Amino acid sequence: GGTALRSPLPGAVLKIVGEVGKPVKKDSVIFIISAMKMENEIVSPASGILQKVFVKEGDVVQTGDVLATIA
Repeated sequence: GGTALRSPLPGAVLKIVGEVGKPVKKDSVIFIISAMKMENEIVSPASGILQKVFVKEGDVVQTGDVLATIA
C-alpha cells in the first residue's frame, strides 16, 4: 500500500536521504540520483511515513522503477 515513489530518470543512487519509519513532507528530498554527471534530487510525491525503500546506495535504476513507498 501507500504512494509509490518512482525514479523519473535512469541513473545511479548516490544517496538515500530519507529514513524508513520517519515522516516525510511532500516535495522533500528522499534520494539523490546521479545521471549524466549531474546530481538530481528526487522528492516525495506526498506527505506521510517513509514505509519501505527498495534500493540501496550504488544501485542503478531505470525510469519508472519504484524506489520507495510512502504511507
